[in-house]
Amino acid sequence: MRDWFSKTVIDADTTMLTEPFVHDFVRANIWHLRGRDIDLLVDTGMGICPLAPQIDTPDGKPLLVVATHIHLDHVGSLHEFPLRAGPRMSAAQFDSMDDAVTYAHMFHDLDGAVSKLPAPGWKAAEYRILPAPLTRTLDEGDLVDLGDRQFRVLHLPGHSPDSIALFDEADGLFFAGDAIYDALLIDDLPDSDRSAYRRTMQRLLDLPVSIGHGGHGPSFDAKWMREIATCYLRRTDGA
Repeated sequence: MRDWFSKTVIDADTTMLTEPFVHDFVRANIWHLRGRDIDLLVDTGMGICPLAPQIDTPDGKPLLVVATHIHLDHVGSLHEFPLRAGPRMSAAQFDSMDDAVTYAHMFHDLDGAVSKLPAPGWKAAEYRILPAPLTRTLDEGDLVDLGDRQFRVLHLPGHSPDSIALFDEADGLFFAGDAIYDALLIDDLPDSDRSAYRRTMQRLLDLPVSIGHGGHGPSFDAKWMREIATCYLRRTDGA
């Protein structure tokens, strides 16, 4: 289906893709950043339709794909790409993409899973994520180098135990995954940890972000990120 993805040009180097016909609960942002030597793709959506043909990296230029965590809406098309990086904590689980780990089973019975069929006869109940063994594992403090810019890996658990984010310490560009985003924060999944999420929010209060691109919702600046974090801390105080 040719129009399965929407594309938004953020700036000369950054494009956001998403899947407008997917239920908003699992409609994640996919970020393509052009680097000097290597391009970066942060997360890969649901994998319902092929993503790779939508990414316009020049022939011969490497594309590093980073999965911020192993949930279904972030790893669905990971198998389509040869250079696959993800959290060290869950690395072994990328080999199988078990439904219980990715939560793919939650999509099977989701009311209104899609608003438009990607293909005749397509059924949400048959949705599966193909295995995508990581070619690189990432942990707190690691560097992702694109040639003209570097991203520090931050381990920011809470939404999931393996959640990571990428932060450019030089200019404050922040790919947050589901550690923080401008929408309803999910902290009640079986592997969520509210205490860990609170520690993550405390840490983010002081992160010198210029612009944050989250796994869901619109992008945000440092002031709004602090507001999101503060609201979460207030809401969960004593919970």
